[in-house]
This record gives sequence, C-alpha cells and structure tokens, in this order.
Amino acid sequence: MIVMKFGGTSVESSEAIERVTCIVQRERRRHPVVVVSAMGKTTNKLLLAAREAAAGRRDQALSIVDELRTHHLIEGLALAGPAAAELDRYIRTHFEWLDELVKGISIVGELSPRSTDAIASVGERLSSLIVGYAFRAAGIPAQQMDSRQFIITDDSFTQAQPIFEEIYPRLRDRIAPAAEESVVVMGGYIGSTRDGQTTTLGRGGSDYSASIIGAGIGAEEIQIWTDVDGMLTTDPRIVPGGRRVKQITFAEAAELAYFGAKVLHPATVAPAVEKNIPVLILNSQRPDVTGTRITAEPAPSTNPVKSISCKRDITVLNIRSTRMLLAHGFLHRIFEIFDRFHTSVDMVSTSEVSVSLTIDHTEHLREICGELRQFSDVSVETGQAIVCLVGENIRHTPGIAGRAFQVLHDKNIRMISQGASLLNLGFVIAEQDLVSAVTALHTEFFSKLDPNIFD
Repeated sequence: MIVMKFGGTSVESSEAIERVTCIVQRERRRHPVVVVSAMGKTTNKLLLAAREAAAGRRDQALSIVDELRTHHLIEGLALAGPAAAELDRYIRTHFEWLDELVKGISIVGELSPRSTDAIASVGERLSSLIVGYAFRAAGIPAQQMDSRQFIITDDSFTQAQPIFEEIYPRLRDRIAPAAEESVVVMGGYIGSTRDGQTTTLGRGGSDYSASIIGAGIGAEEIQIWTDVDGMLTTDPRIVPGGRRVKQITFAEAAELAYFGAKVLHPATVAPAVEKNIPVLILNSQRPDVTGTRITAEPAPSTNPVKSISCKRDITVLNIRSTRMLLAHGFLHRIFEIFDRFHTSVDMVSTSEVSVSLTIDHTEHLREICGELRQFSDVSVETGQAIVCLVGENIRHTPGIAGRAFQVLHDKNIRMISQGASLLNLGFVIAEQDLVSAVTALHTEFFSKLDPNIFD
C-alpha cells in the first residue's frame, strides 16, 4: 500500500482532478490511499468568510460562500458522470449547513477556534467527496472515508494534536483492509475530538495527515504531489536555473524547510520518519518527473552541499549585557521573553558579552525590545536575509566555509552559524545582496553535479 497526497493546486479544478485520476489509475496495483487538500484557495476563502461574518459583514461573507458553492458545483459536477445529481445534492447540503453557520457567527459577532475549525474543514470534506466521485466515474473503484472518524485529536482547535494510540488502530483495522479492495479517498488537514467535534491540524495539515495515515497502515511509501518537480539546489524565486535533487535525507529536508524551503514542513512528516517510510515529492502537472525521494539514510554523493535555502525579510537583534560578563541566567531571560511572545528565533550567535539572533516575525518586536532593555542594550537591524548551505557531507568535508566566504568576499556577513547537526552552514547578509550571493554560491558548489543525486 502507498499513500498519495494531492495538494490544493493538484485538485483546484476539474482539469487538475482529471490529471490526478490518471496518476492514481496507474498506481492502482499498489493499493493507494489518496489524501486530498481543499481545492485551490478554498480554505483561505472559507476563513475570510468566517472573519467577515464575525465582523458583522454578513452579506460579504455569504457572497464568498456563494462563490465557493458555484465553483465546487461547476468543477465537481463536470467529473461525476451519471452520479452528478447525487453529488449535486451532497454539495448543496454542505453549503446550506455552511450558510447557517456563517449567519450564526454574524449574529453572535464572535469567531471561536471551534467555529473556525468547523468552517475550515469544509474544503477537505468537499474535495474528497468530489475526487471520490471523479474516480468512480473514470472506472476506478473508490470509496470516500471521513477523516474525522480516524484522525482523533485533542481539543486544541486550529492546532489540534493527534492522539496516535487511538488513530493507529482505527487506520490499521479499517483503512488498510478497505484499501485492499478499492482506492480510499480521505480529506487531509481535518480530524475530530473524542466527542466528535471537528478539528484541524494547522500548518501543513494535509501533509501531516498523509504521514499519519501512511504510518498507521504501514505504507511502503508516501507520495506528496504538488506543483513543483521536487526539491531544487536553490529557490527558483531567488535564482533561476536550480537543479532537481533526486534524493535527500529527512534531516537535510528539515534543515532546508526551517531555513526557507516551502516544499515540505519537517514536522508534518514526523510519523513517516519514526516508521522509516520514504517520502516522495512529485509534480502532478509533470507526473513523469521522478521528483525528490526523502529517506532516513543518505546516499553517497560527491557534492558536499545538497541545496541552498534562503529567507528574506529577516530582522537581527543584537543584545548586549549591561554587565561586563554574561551573568548567570542571561540567556534564559532572553529566550523566556521570546517564548512569552510566541516569537521563533531562527539563528543565534553568542560572545562573552552579547547575543545576536534573527527573527522573521516582528509582530511583537516593540514589546520584546522593551523587555530586553530592562537588563541589556538592544539594537535592531532590518532588511536582512539568511542564506543556508545544507548537506550531509558538510560535516565531513574540510574547507566548505572557506570556499563560501571566498566567493562572498565583497559581502558584509553579519552573522555566521553552523547548526548543531553539522548539516548546515548559515549566515546573515543584507537582503539587497541576496541574489548575487546565492548566484555566486550556486556557481561555486554546483558547477559539477553527481548524476546519482542531481538531475
């Protein structure tokens, strides 16, 4: 058995779902469980409708819902074949329920986390329904299974945590046998509490669902189908011409994701890592491209660096102790403030009397600086960027830092950090230097490529 997860762009329209149908058709012998995201930007629009309703703009909220209803009916019914009338009733029933919920929120004038999840879940509930009908109309034996019956979570609405000891037996006892008989279609991102209240898993929730389901049924691999060919040697939005990385480790993928790569969030594949299930990143618009395979163990490579990741719009805080030496508890006081304001720190560099660190969310910057200045001097630098070289071989190859900084000799490097994992070498430069810096680094480290690893 395999798990095949299709993201929003892969199921955004009838044409896209037809491509998905062809992809699943050729994998039928492997007994796929298909996990789908909401169609296109549906979840964003659902949440916008919820906010509009809570703000008292009922008509605007209902207009958004009506736009979504029309889209799902047009795109869905085009795929359902003889069962179009039946699908039409199901879709309209979902939206009638959604209309009533939006009206209720507009009356109360308040959007609770529980109501947020109820509304946000509609996208996956509908897309899995439509995909199931599309499969059957194309001659694929398929059954839709409501993920909320299997992905049991706590009641931390909008960021629910799975309860694995309840999930895995359900997946093993019901989904695995069903997949032997037909293609199972499930919605990603959604679950429910023990008492049946709908929840969502937060950022990267559909990938997380796929990983959980794969671990629960003992899948041989988990395929993440998206709109890119896989992981590349550099971000094409920064520097075009990056090459596809054919194989990478979970640890390398995690480092890339933490430092800007958007293809996969590392936390979402944790269940796959624990069960040592390979994860493939594939492009639903170019299904013949073999993508990127993510595994626990590295493949031999003559290249020390696998990829260069970047983060724009970085803010650097320089925090200097008002005493001559770092007092006991100085670092604790610093990071306790960031924790209290729910602000993540990307990179840290320390000396005897000072700490420099980077953040990419500045919502609470003024409050954070105010508290830090009670016991330290603080300066702030905006308009910075993080560049990170990632690769298992960095730890084993002398001279990587020397080569990197030689080609960046004309750049002002603000911070340098090598991760405790020894898989990455990161540094901070002015954002205006980002394109030229990444171009120079890419030329230095990827002028020759190991054909076993890169394409």
